[in-house]
Amino acid sequence: MTENLPPGDARARRPFVAPLVSTLLTLPMALLSLFFAGMSPMACDSCDTAAAHAFDASFQTAWTVFTAGLVMVLVLLVWCWALPWRVRNTARRVGLAFAAPGLVVLDTLVFSALVDWP
Repeated sequence: MTENLPPGDARARRPFVAPLVSTLLTLPMALLSLFFAGMSPMACDSCDTAAAHAFDASFQTAWTVFTAGLVMVLVLLVWCWALPWRVRNTARRVGLAFAAPGLVVLDTLVFSALVDWP
């Protein structure tokens, strides 16, 4: 039945490997970064009033950006799994699989840069 299909429409061999590896790497990384980002308000527990206000203002913005970044990571993972398992989508699937853990790292770095640490 596949002999009548164009080469790009044939079913890919082991198309689940890249999304599976990406999911197994990305989800623990995202949970760990979410834990540390969630614990970061404790960094300013002993701050004076001015430093606490600066930290709180920057943290609110950074937290919003951070959670939006994690939603984008989830969208990449879902997209990676949802692509049709055809040969023509192999490069896209692998690219999305590599992009998801990279976006977690980038999201964590952006969060750390946006917060006005005491």
